[in-house]
Amino acid sequence: MALRIVVVLAVLTGVTGSPNATMRPEAASSDMTANPNSVPETVEETHAFGQKEEEKEAEEEVMATGELNPNHYPAQRAAKVVQHYLNSRHGSPHRLFKVHRVHRAFAEDVPDTGRKYHLDVSIQEIMSNVTEKCSAEVLFPGGEQQGSARIQASCEELLKINSTTQDQAFYQQYKNNQTLVTAQYLPDSYGHVSPCMEPLRTLGIVASSVVMLNQSSENTLYNMVQVANLTQLSTENDQLKFHYHVLLHDMVSQEIINWKLLFTWSPAEGVKVEQMEQLPHCHSCEKPPNTN
Repeated sequence: MALRIVVVLAVLTGVTGSPNATMRPEAASSDMTANPNSVPETVEETHAFGQKEEEKEAEEEVMATGELNPNHYPAQRAAKVVQHYLNSRHGSPHRLFKVHRVHRAFAEDVPDTGRKYHLDVSIQEIMSNVTEKCSAEVLFPGGEQQGSARIQASCEELLKINSTTQDQAFYQQYKNNQTLVTAQYLPDSYGHVSPCMEPLRTLGIVASSVVMLNQSSENTLYNMVQVANLTQLSTENDQLKFHYHVLLHDMVSQEIINWKLLFTWSPAEGVKVEQMEQLPHCHSCEKPPNTN
Protein backbone atom coordinates (compact mmCIF):
# COMPACT_ATOMS: atom_id res chain seq x y z
CA MET A 1 0.00 0.00 0.00
CA ALA A 2 2.77 2.47 0.87
CA LEU A 3 4.47 1.80 -2.45
CA ARG A 4 1.27 2.52 -4.38
CA ILE A 5 0.82 5.88 -2.65
CA VAL A 6 4.36 6.92 -3.55
CA VAL A 7 3.81 5.98 -7.20
CA VAL A 8 0.53 7.92 -7.42
CA LEU A 9 2.11 11.01 -5.90
CA ALA A 10 5.03 10.81 -8.33
CA VAL A 11 2.66 10.60 -11.31
CA LEU A 12 0.59 13.55 -10.10
CA THR A 13 3.74 15.61 -9.62
CA GLY A 14 4.93 14.81 -13.15
CA VAL A 15 1.57 15.89 -14.68
CA THR A 16 1.04 19.14 -12.85
CA GLY A 17 4.63 20.33 -12.52
CA SER A 18 5.99 22.32 -9.65
CA PRO A 19 3.42 24.73 -8.14
CA ASN A 20 6.28 27.03 -7.14
CA ALA A 21 7.83 27.46 -10.61
CA THR A 22 8.90 31.08 -11.21
CA MET A 23 10.38 33.12 -14.04
CA ARG A 24 13.91 34.44 -13.68
CA PRO A 25 13.82 38.17 -12.81
CA GLU A 26 16.45 38.97 -15.41
CA ALA A 27 14.39 37.26 -18.09
CA ALA A 28 11.30 39.23 -17.12
CA SER A 29 13.26 42.47 -17.19
CA SER A 30 14.73 41.65 -20.59
CA ASP A 31 11.37 40.75 -22.15
CA MET A 32 9.61 43.85 -20.88
CA THR A 33 12.45 46.10 -21.99
CA ALA A 34 12.47 44.64 -25.47
CA ASN A 35 8.71 45.06 -25.89
CA PRO A 36 6.54 46.77 -23.25
CA ASN A 37 3.47 45.07 -24.73
CA SER A 38 4.89 41.57 -24.49
CA VAL A 39 3.56 38.95 -22.08
CA PRO A 40 6.32 37.10 -20.18
CA GLU A 41 6.07 33.31 -20.40
CA THR A 42 6.68 31.02 -17.45
CA VAL A 43 7.80 27.93 -19.40
CA GLU A 44 9.50 27.36 -22.71
CA GLU A 45 6.65 25.23 -24.08
CA THR A 46 4.10 28.00 -23.51
CA HIS A 47 6.32 30.48 -25.34
CA ALA A 48 6.77 28.16 -28.32
CA PHE A 49 3.04 27.43 -28.51
CA GLY A 50 2.10 31.10 -28.26
CA GLN A 51 4.62 32.06 -30.94
CA LYS A 52 3.24 29.46 -33.33
CA GLU A 53 -0.31 30.63 -32.70
CA GLU A 54 0.68 34.26 -33.37
CA GLU A 55 2.46 33.30 -36.59
CA LYS A 56 -0.55 31.29 -37.71
CA GLU A 57 -2.95 34.15 -36.98
CA ALA A 58 -0.69 36.63 -38.78
CA GLU A 59 -0.50 34.35 -41.83
CA GLU A 60 -4.27 33.88 -41.91
CA GLU A 61 -4.75 37.63 -41.59
CA VAL A 62 -2.47 38.39 -44.53
CA MET A 63 -4.07 35.71 -46.71
CA ALA A 64 -7.66 36.82 -45.98
CA THR A 65 -9.86 37.42 -49.01
CA GLY A 66 -13.31 38.89 -49.44
CA GLU A 67 -14.61 41.57 -47.11
CA LEU A 68 -11.92 42.69 -44.63
CA ASN A 69 -12.09 44.33 -41.24
CA PRO A 70 -11.11 47.96 -42.02
CA ASN A 71 -9.21 48.24 -38.73
CA HIS A 72 -7.05 45.14 -39.19
CA TYR A 73 -3.56 44.99 -40.68
CA PRO A 74 -4.37 43.81 -44.25
CA ALA A 75 -6.68 46.76 -44.90
CA GLN A 76 -4.45 49.25 -43.07
CA ARG A 77 -1.33 48.16 -44.96
CA ALA A 78 -3.02 48.57 -48.32
CA ALA A 79 -4.36 51.99 -47.31
CA LYS A 80 -0.90 53.09 -46.19
CA VAL A 81 0.44 52.31 -49.66
CA VAL A 82 -2.19 54.68 -51.09
CA GLN A 83 -0.85 57.36 -48.74
CA HIS A 84 2.71 56.83 -49.98
CA TYR A 85 1.45 56.93 -53.58
CA LEU A 86 -0.32 60.28 -53.13
CA ASN A 87 2.61 61.87 -51.29
CA SER A 88 5.25 60.70 -53.78
CA ARG A 89 3.26 62.13 -56.71
CA HIS A 90 1.42 65.11 -55.28
CA GLY A 91 3.15 66.01 -52.01
CA SER A 92 5.25 69.12 -51.44
CA PRO A 93 6.82 71.01 -48.52
CA HIS A 94 3.32 72.39 -47.84
CA ARG A 95 1.04 69.57 -49.00
CA LEU A 96 1.05 66.21 -47.22
CA PHE A 97 -1.51 63.40 -47.25
CA LYS A 98 -2.39 60.93 -44.50
CA VAL A 99 -4.89 58.08 -44.17
CA HIS A 100 -7.61 59.27 -41.83
CA ARG A 101 -9.85 56.20 -41.85
CA VAL A 102 -10.50 53.01 -43.80
CA HIS A 103 -14.24 52.65 -44.36
CA ARG A 104 -14.37 49.48 -46.43
CA ALA A 105 -11.82 46.99 -47.76
CA PHE A 106 -12.17 43.99 -50.04
CA ALA A 107 -9.38 41.67 -51.18
CA GLU A 108 -9.28 39.22 -54.07
CA ASP A 109 -6.73 36.89 -55.59
CA VAL A 110 -6.06 37.73 -59.23
CA PRO A 111 -4.84 34.58 -61.05
CA ASP A 112 -1.25 34.81 -62.34
CA THR A 113 -1.03 38.42 -61.16
CA GLY A 114 -1.24 38.86 -57.39
CA ARG A 115 -3.69 40.15 -54.80
CA LYS A 116 -5.85 43.23 -55.31
CA TYR A 117 -7.34 45.37 -52.56
CA HIS A 118 -10.39 47.56 -53.20
CA LEU A 119 -10.60 50.38 -50.67
CA ASP A 120 -12.91 53.18 -49.59
CA VAL A 121 -10.76 55.48 -47.44
CA SER A 122 -10.79 58.98 -46.03
CA ILE A 123 -7.57 60.83 -46.86
CA GLN A 124 -6.59 63.98 -44.98
CA GLU A 125 -4.45 66.77 -46.36
CA ILE A 126 -2.67 67.73 -43.17
CA MET A 127 -1.78 71.40 -43.83
CA SER A 128 -5.29 72.46 -44.83
CA ASN A 129 -7.02 69.91 -42.55
CA VAL A 130 -9.29 68.92 -45.44
CA THR A 131 -10.51 65.31 -45.61
CA GLU A 132 -12.02 63.56 -48.59
CA LYS A 133 -13.45 60.07 -49.04
CA CYS A 134 -11.54 58.37 -51.87
CA SER A 135 -11.72 55.07 -53.69
CA ALA A 136 -8.53 53.18 -54.46
CA GLU A 137 -7.17 49.89 -55.75
CA VAL A 138 -3.86 48.38 -54.68
CA LEU A 139 -2.37 45.41 -56.50
CA PHE A 140 0.49 43.54 -54.81
CA PRO A 141 2.22 41.44 -57.50
CA GLY A 142 2.67 37.78 -56.65
CA GLY A 143 4.49 34.74 -58.00
CA GLU A 144 6.81 35.70 -60.82
CA GLN A 145 5.26 39.17 -61.02
CA GLN A 146 7.53 40.56 -58.31
CA GLY A 147 7.80 44.31 -58.10
CA SER A 148 6.28 47.40 -56.52
CA ALA A 149 2.59 47.66 -55.78
CA ARG A 150 0.42 49.19 -58.49
CA ILE A 151 -2.06 51.81 -57.30
CA GLN A 152 -5.06 53.64 -58.66
CA ALA A 153 -6.63 56.34 -56.50
CA SER A 154 -9.39 58.86 -57.05
CA CYS A 155 -9.12 61.88 -54.72
CA GLU A 156 -10.03 64.73 -57.05
CA GLU A 157 -10.96 67.36 -54.46
CA LEU A 158 -7.82 66.87 -52.38
CA LEU A 159 -5.61 67.34 -55.41
CA LYS A 160 -7.24 70.72 -56.03
CA ILE A 161 -5.83 72.07 -52.75
CA ASN A 162 -3.47 74.87 -53.76
CA SER A 163 -0.15 75.25 -51.96
CA THR A 164 1.53 77.16 -54.79
CA THR A 165 2.12 80.38 -52.84
CA GLN A 166 3.82 78.68 -49.91
CA ASP A 167 5.81 76.33 -52.15
CA GLN A 168 7.04 79.17 -54.33
CA ALA A 169 8.17 81.13 -51.27
CA PHE A 170 10.02 78.05 -49.98
CA TYR A 171 11.62 77.53 -53.40
CA GLN A 172 12.80 81.12 -53.72
CA GLN A 173 14.17 81.14 -50.17
CA TYR A 174 16.41 78.12 -50.72
CA LYS A 175 17.21 78.87 -54.34
CA ASN A 176 18.57 82.30 -53.46
CA ASN A 177 20.26 81.41 -50.16
CA GLN A 178 23.91 82.38 -50.04
CA THR A 179 24.59 79.50 -47.66
CA LEU A 180 23.35 75.99 -48.40
CA VAL A 181 21.15 74.70 -45.60
CA THR A 182 22.05 71.79 -43.31
CA ALA A 183 20.03 70.30 -40.48
CA GLN A 184 19.72 67.18 -38.36
CA TYR A 185 17.30 65.36 -36.07
CA LEU A 186 13.90 66.38 -37.41
CA PRO A 187 12.19 65.77 -35.03
CA ASP A 188 14.61 65.80 -32.10
CA SER A 189 14.59 63.28 -29.25
CA TYR A 190 11.66 65.15 -27.67
CA GLY A 191 9.56 65.12 -30.83
CA HIS A 192 10.08 68.82 -31.56
CA VAL A 193 10.60 70.47 -34.95
CA SER A 194 11.12 74.22 -35.20
CA PRO A 195 8.57 75.94 -37.50
CA CYS A 196 11.28 77.03 -39.95
CA MET A 197 12.43 73.42 -40.33
CA GLU A 198 8.97 71.90 -40.70
CA PRO A 199 8.82 72.30 -44.53
CA LEU A 200 12.19 70.52 -44.82
CA ARG A 201 10.92 67.66 -42.68
CA THR A 202 7.74 67.47 -44.77
CA LEU A 203 9.84 67.39 -47.93
CA GLY A 204 11.74 64.47 -46.39
CA ILE A 205 8.48 62.58 -45.85
CA VAL A 206 7.47 63.23 -49.47
CA ALA A 207 10.81 61.96 -50.79
CA SER A 208 10.75 58.98 -48.41
CA SER A 209 7.32 58.07 -49.77
CA VAL A 210 9.05 57.07 -53.00
CA VAL A 211 11.15 54.56 -51.04
CA MET A 212 8.25 53.35 -48.90
CA LEU A 213 6.06 52.87 -51.97
CA ASN A 214 8.80 50.89 -53.68
CA GLN A 215 9.47 48.72 -50.60
CA SER A 216 5.89 48.12 -49.47
CA SER A 217 4.29 44.70 -49.59
CA GLU A 218 1.46 42.85 -47.85
CA ASN A 219 3.91 42.19 -45.00
CA THR A 220 5.08 45.76 -44.28
CA LEU A 221 3.72 48.96 -42.79
CA TYR A 222 6.16 51.86 -43.19
CA ASN A 223 6.38 55.30 -41.61
CA MET A 224 9.11 57.90 -41.96
CA VAL A 225 10.00 58.76 -38.38
CA GLN A 226 12.99 61.08 -38.56
CA VAL A 227 15.30 63.02 -40.82
CA ALA A 228 18.64 62.12 -39.24
CA ASN A 229 20.42 64.78 -41.28
CA LEU A 230 20.07 66.73 -44.51
CA THR A 231 22.30 68.82 -46.74
CA GLN A 232 21.33 71.11 -49.57
CA LEU A 233 23.55 70.69 -52.63
CA SER A 234 24.47 73.27 -55.23
CA THR A 235 22.87 72.97 -58.65
CA GLU A 236 22.93 74.99 -61.84
CA ASN A 237 19.44 74.06 -63.04
CA ASP A 238 16.04 75.13 -61.74
CA GLN A 239 15.76 72.32 -59.20
CA LEU A 240 16.61 72.39 -55.53
CA LYS A 241 18.85 69.44 -54.71
CA PHE A 242 19.17 67.66 -51.38
CA HIS A 243 20.92 64.76 -49.71
CA TYR A 244 18.81 63.24 -46.89
CA HIS A 245 19.51 60.48 -44.37
CA VAL A 246 16.11 59.26 -43.12
CA LEU A 247 14.92 56.64 -40.64
CA LEU A 248 11.98 54.48 -41.67
CA HIS A 249 10.01 52.38 -39.20
CA ASP A 250 8.45 49.10 -40.32
CA MET A 251 5.71 48.60 -37.72
CA VAL A 252 5.38 44.90 -38.60
CA SER A 253 9.00 43.87 -37.97
CA GLN A 254 9.63 46.80 -35.57
CA GLU A 255 12.84 47.55 -37.45
CA ILE A 256 14.31 51.02 -37.89
CA ILE A 257 15.74 51.14 -41.40
CA ASN A 258 18.26 53.76 -42.55
CA TRP A 259 18.10 55.15 -46.08
CA LYS A 260 20.14 57.75 -47.93
CA LEU A 261 18.29 59.75 -50.57
CA LEU A 262 19.55 62.08 -53.28
CA PHE A 263 16.65 63.98 -54.81
CA THR A 264 15.56 67.20 -56.45
CA TRP A 265 12.43 69.28 -55.97
CA SER A 266 10.73 72.26 -57.55
CA PRO A 267 7.11 73.47 -57.54
CA ALA A 268 6.82 72.62 -61.23
CA GLU A 269 8.47 69.17 -61.22
CA GLY A 270 7.79 67.89 -57.70
CA VAL A 271 10.12 65.34 -56.07
CA LYS A 272 12.49 63.36 -58.28
CA VAL A 273 14.57 60.77 -56.42
CA GLU A 274 17.86 60.25 -58.25
CA GLN A 275 19.50 57.79 -55.87
CA MET A 276 18.37 55.79 -52.86
CA GLU A 277 20.52 53.50 -50.76
CA GLN A 278 19.58 51.31 -47.82
CA LEU A 279 22.24 51.37 -45.11
CA PRO A 280 23.17 48.42 -42.87
CA HIS A 281 20.80 47.79 -39.98
CA CYS A 282 21.54 49.81 -36.86
CA HIS A 283 20.72 47.52 -33.93
CA SER A 284 21.43 50.26 -31.41
CA CYS A 285 19.07 52.76 -33.08
CA GLU A 286 15.96 53.66 -31.11
CA LYS A 287 12.66 54.69 -32.65
CA PRO A 288 12.26 58.49 -32.47
CA PRO A 289 9.03 59.79 -30.89
CA ASN A 290 5.89 60.92 -32.72
CA THR A 291 5.90 58.57 -35.71
CA ASN A 292 3.58 59.50 -38.59
